[in-house]
Amino acid sequence: MSGSRGLRKAAKYDWKQTNLANFGSDIDKKVKKESAKTEPAWQGAGRAPGLQIWRIEQFKVKDVPKEDYGEFFSGDSYIILNTYKDKDSDELHYDVYFWIGKYSSTDEYGTAAYKTVELDTFLDDKPVQHREVQGHESDLFKSYFPKGMVIMEGGVNSGFVRVADKAEYIPRLTLVSRDKNKKVVLKEVPRRLPLNSDDVYVLDAGDILYQWNGNKSSPFERNKASDFICQIKSKRGEVSSVVLEEDSTSDSHPFFGYLNEDPDDDDDSDNEDPTADNKLYRVNTDTRDYELVKEGGVTQDDFKSDDVFIFDNGQAVFVWIGANASPDEKKNGLPLAHNYVSKSGKPWRPLTVIKEGSRSEAFEKALKA
Repeated sequence: MSGSRGLRKAAKYDWKQTNLANFGSDIDKKVKKESAKTEPAWQGAGRAPGLQIWRIEQFKVKDVPKEDYGEFFSGDSYIILNTYKDKDSDELHYDVYFWIGKYSSTDEYGTAAYKTVELDTFLDDKPVQHREVQGHESDLFKSYFPKGMVIMEGGVNSGFVRVADKAEYIPRLTLVSRDKNKKVVLKEVPRRLPLNSDDVYVLDAGDILYQWNGNKSSPFERNKASDFICQIKSKRGEVSSVVLEEDSTSDSHPFFGYLNEDPDDDDDSDNEDPTADNKLYRVNTDTRDYELVKEGGVTQDDFKSDDVFIFDNGQAVFVWIGANASPDEKKNGLPLAHNYVSKSGKPWRPLTVIKEGSRSEAFEKALKA
């Protein structure tokens, strides 16, 4: 997280309209279509177990410092590689993701997708490919950040200014709360009332940090907020902090003067139906049509090596690519998944592209559900 965190709000883009089927045209020209082996960012990729993260900056892949892992700007797109070993062997396996911020431009999204496929090529087509959207991340993706994810407004192109420039600095309000799995997570939220008494909030006003403790918040949330404030102080330097208790803080306190942000009327609602029936489609890459072949219980035996399938369980979408599928089918797994989910009415859902023989914990769990 940069010490200069004040920034103007990013322009809102509709990343959902990005047409990934157009690889080879505008995006390729802008990225200048280098081969995977000549991309400097990939030279140390996947050599040992662990997590590696890159951010897209002006169509280039830039390393994210390890101390900033888990912090994402809503105006940017990222590539994340998780490398791990089998329990029974030393063979390396990979999951490669691209993460799309809510305000990430279509060009950034397209570049991240293109570069994700390039990284897959660099690693000899071994990785399982994933796409994640801000606010709707899969449990597997969130598990890589045991201290929680922090989503911040703005991004690399959103006009960074120094905290000293108070007239330009836009305060940030971070919610510290427990998710459905009772894990404490951090998320930047609009600066407006009401505040939830079950939670803790951290307001970053540039030269002062406020921690507001709801009267029903847990010690875990309070400790997490305190750690977050210490993290900001360690990077920014001289900055004061104040802890406020809900029951003893006057409504006229300066803290509440910052809670005046206008509502964002363009939020995606998280309305997945956990009881939705499984649907399995066979893909025709010539016509871009999807033939429904099964509903309800889907098993591994339903996937045939000569074809490409889309498995939709209502909460996530998986593209399974058979070993004997055509070269065109194999290279277009990600665009196929994007095109399908864009028309599904729930375009933010996690996407996973799996090649026959690859391991995918999320896919195996979805089949068993």
